[in-house]
Order: sequence, then structure tokens, then C-alpha cells
Amino acid sequence: MGKLFVFMGKSASGKDTLYREILKRNPTLQPVIPYTTRPIRAGETQGQEYHFVTEKEMRQMEQENKIVECRCYQTVKGPWYYFTAEDGQIDFEKGNYCLISTLEGYEKIRDFYGEKQVVPLYIEVEDFQRMERSLQREKKQEAPCVAEVCRRFLADEKDFSEEKLKAAKIDKRIMNEKLSEAIYQIEGILKSGR
Repeated sequence: MGKLFVFMGKSASGKDTLYREILKRNPTLQPVIPYTTRPIRAGETQGQEYHFVTEKEMRQMEQENKIVECRCYQTVKGPWYYFTAEDGQIDFEKGNYCLISTLEGYEKIRDFYGEKQVVPLYIEVEDFQRMERSLQREKKQEAPCVAEVCRRFLADEKDFSEEKLKAAKIDKRIMNEKLSEAIYQIEGILKSGR
């Protein structure tokens, strides 16, 4: 039986970079593409980072019981939904999968598929470095919004609090100070399956 490896961490912790690099180095690992109602960002491609859908499309999937987990963020630009769907992307008989989610999303995914099938990959970076990365990323957007960067930073402090990490049984942390070392740690987890 395959496994589902869930990358998670605070915004700008480097999870997207690590995720892409791990997929490049492990061609049998299949990506699970999540869904969002937020606007597509500069450099993103429909169906690659996310399936970008309308809220109406999301509600239809919800009525069809296709949503595994869903999170809503009240942003300065209105509510944005992020979710994982049971849409045929995951078949544990066919191999291993990975996706990027949040701590809350990970818990719901783990509860849906089972603790033996779902493996957490929690990525950490020092706070000043995360803020600098967030601001640099935001500067590249068509309409940069520093308030949104600040909102995400503060929300992450609550969403990934030590109490919540402990409650979710996240006991391994991957420090992303040096990319090669973080990749080495993740590949060790992929090989061991836990």
C-alpha cells in the first residue's frame, strides 16, 4: 500500500520549493493537486499548483461529497477557500503521493485516509527569514499587499502553535536552513515511509 506524504509549514517556509525538488528527484512520487478559490498568482498555472475554481464550483463538489477537507481564510480581499478533493487522484494500490496542506488540512486528510497511510512533513524556517521571503514574493504580484503578508504571518503563528503541533502528533521537524539538508531529511522519511 502506498503512502500520502503531506508537506506543511508556515507561509514562506520553503515547502513549495522542497515539494518541487522532491518530485523532481522522485519520479514515482505522484503529486496531488489541491483546489482553491483564490485568484491565480503570477507564475502559477491552472492544474499545476492548484485547481483554481469558483466558490460555486466548490459548493457543487461539496454537495457531491467530494471534499476531503476545506479551509476558509478571511483575507483582505475576501474569503479564499483551499481544499483537497476525493477526485480520483489518490489510489494507494498504485503508489505514493504527496501534497501541500496546512496542519488543520493534514489532520482531516489523516482522519479521512487513516494514520497508517498519511505521513506528515513539517517544514520550519526562522521567522525573520520567513517574513523576508514573504515580502519578496509579494513584491512580484500584480497588486502587492503587505497587509495580506502580515495577516498570513500572524495567522500562521496561531495555526502552527506548539500546542496544535503536539495535538496533531507532529514530532518530526525538517529545518529548511539549507536546502540540501532538508531534502536529505525528507528523502529519508520517504524511504522509511514514516
